[in-house]
Amino acid sequence: MNLKKVLTWLAVAFVVFYIVQAPESSAEIVRSAGQALGDAASSLASFVGSLI
Repeated sequence: MNLKKVLTWLAVAFVVFYIVQAPESSAEIVRSAGQALGDAASSLASFVGSLI
């Protein structure tokens, strides 16, 4: 097997294991990431709006 493929499968297995073991913590991480993306999009929109 290719090393890259093995590492990819190990990463996927770790993520699945983490989600199963700590679903509340996993949900909080996703919620935080979504909030960060939303904040970045809002900041980008404000920046572009200020250029006009």
